[in-house]
Amino acid sequence: MRIAVGGFHHETNTFAPEVARFEDFVQADGWPALTRGEALFDAIEGLNLPVAGFVAAARAAGHRLAPLAWCSAPPSAHVTEDAFERVSEILFDQLAAAGPVDAVYLDLHGATVTEHCQDGEGELLSRVRAAIGADVPLVASLDLHANVTRRMVAAADGLIAYRTYPHVDMARSGRRAASFADRLLSGARPAKAFAKLDYLIPLVWQCSLIAPCKDLYDRLEDLESADPGLWSLSFTPGFPPADIAEVGPAVLAYGDDAQAAEGAVAALADAVRGAESAFAGRIYTPEEAVAHGLSGAARPLVIADTQDNPGAGGNSDTLGLLRALIAAQAPSAVLGLIYDPETAEQAHGAGQGAEIAARLGARSGWRGEQPFVARFRVQALGQGRFTAAGPMFAGARMELGPMAALRLGGVEVAVASKKMQAADRAMFRHVGIEPAARDIIVLKSSVHFRADFTDLAGAIIVAAAPGPNAVDHMTLPYRNLPAGLRRVPRGPAEAPGSAAAP
Repeated sequence: MRIAVGGFHHETNTFAPEVARFEDFVQADGWPALTRGEALFDAIEGLNLPVAGFVAAARAAGHRLAPLAWCSAPPSAHVTEDAFERVSEILFDQLAAAGPVDAVYLDLHGATVTEHCQDGEGELLSRVRAAIGADVPLVASLDLHANVTRRMVAAADGLIAYRTYPHVDMARSGRRAASFADRLLSGARPAKAFAKLDYLIPLVWQCSLIAPCKDLYDRLEDLESADPGLWSLSFTPGFPPADIAEVGPAVLAYGDDAQAAEGAVAALADAVRGAESAFAGRIYTPEEAVAHGLSGAARPLVIADTQDNPGAGGNSDTLGLLRALIAAQAPSAVLGLIYDPETAEQAHGAGQGAEIAARLGARSGWRGEQPFVARFRVQALGQGRFTAAGPMFAGARMELGPMAALRLGGVEVAVASKKMQAADRAMFRHVGIEPAARDIIVLKSSVHFRADFTDLAGAIIVAAAPGPNAVDHMTLPYRNLPAGLRRVPRGPAEAPGSAAAP
């Protein structure tokens, strides 16, 4: 069979300080730049991306592929109308040029909000459905953080979500989507069942390595394996910092008949509802987190700077934890990545070993944040081109622009010229920093860092420094939430000195 293949990724935090423009999709960062046509296959080969997994599995099954386009942009506020329409035009121009196809596969995120549409994927899938007609199978992969909507479910024949956070199974999800498409191409059509849940799950507690999500995904796989009539079962905890009417968790199933699909959705949705109280944990202030690291905690102590996570719409440039480290005179600490192209350029101009008077960070001006002004030593420099090696980004060809390692006392800061979640040790090693040799490691990340840092961590804790990815949803000024949707607040304070296990 002949299958059209493409993708469009954006995770939209509607409370973030900057929008996503067309140019943001054109540039490469940790993932490939906007790529169309045959070049798509070379760009994604070997990467942990759904489209890469789909392409490999579809080719192995003997299908012929018609490449459309693939692109992504860093999480941010709304995708501009111009960007969404230009990317859509590229996809549809390629689809028209491909001629008749037997199926369409799209690698999507599922939490895209545009300036003119709350449901970016629902809009895109509906347009594709209108273009290909009712009979051509349409399958999409979705991120675990998708805010799945009724329109998305209606337009697609199959939506297949990741099952791990950190997302180590992205390529595997693409392979599962390819198997699903094979069944559709045989002529079968499954029954659908779908349920939205009635509370928001804090992003930092959606990790599938720890309870309760670990238990919920174990339950999902048990349900799926127990019923041969069940084609696919997905649980998407959702992306909470999105002020839209259909934000939040969902359960979605496909089966031979309605009984199989609806039974699986009901059972898994009940399990998710029963876990609500478990989605709350200890959050430290920056000062508490650093004090814990200096108090004899198991080392290295990894601190997640979750609210400024660029993987969730932060600008990776707030300085609450850096200030706390310097104030406490931490003797062995590293923090990264700080997004600051101006300071990176200044460091490169001065050269390795020089001292620079820098105004570090706070370029986005998040709620009055001011730069950290100090004299730093330029410890190391890099061009930001390297290959990641951790479980999530393995093989990704990073393009982060000029980078620098700056030192002030016992504190090192890894600075980059592009926003990128600190989720791979290679990001630090590129500028001569070995994270395992430091007592405190501060990462601008929520959960993805656990894929490559859990094995070296003596303990992992979460801190709430300034940033738009609010760990406490009660603080966000939502306007569009549906009536009755609950927000899980911060968990109760733990005993002094306690820490979350890795």
